[in-house]
Amino acid sequence: MILDTRQSVERASMAPWREIPTVIWALGFVSLLMDVSSEMIHALLPVYLVTVLGTSTLAVGFIEGIAEATASIVKVFSGALSDWLGKRKLLAALGYGLAAFTKPIFAMSPSVEWLIAARFVDRLGKGIRGVRRASR
Repeated sequence: MILDTRQSVERASMAPWREIPTVIWALGFVSLLMDVSSEMIHALLPVYLVTVLGTSTLAVGFIEGIAEATASIVKVFSGALSDWLGKRKLLAALGYGLAAFTKPIFAMSPSVEWLIAARFVDRLGKGIRGVRRASR
């Protein structure tokens, strides 16, 4: 009798993990890897801009400010677009695709203009994919 109770308690405590769909696990893993790669790149990007490409720290501040403002503004419109279209997987794929597309550009960019464009597109992807998870 006690053994049956212990087994049912163990099953009940493990059940919530097993009820999460595989798609959710995959999306979480992709999100983790994308966030790690973004943090690694964006932490070193100001140093690269100043030391290698010779930009001023003021220019780096403008680049970062415009990039973060872009992500915030795009979230407003992508949330409305997500509700209107109802195709959240498409928007998630588009957002992650844009961000993944820009990662090699950061390493291979020959000029500041390329880095600004890559940072802008990366933040567009962040804005598109960020709201999709919050709606529904």
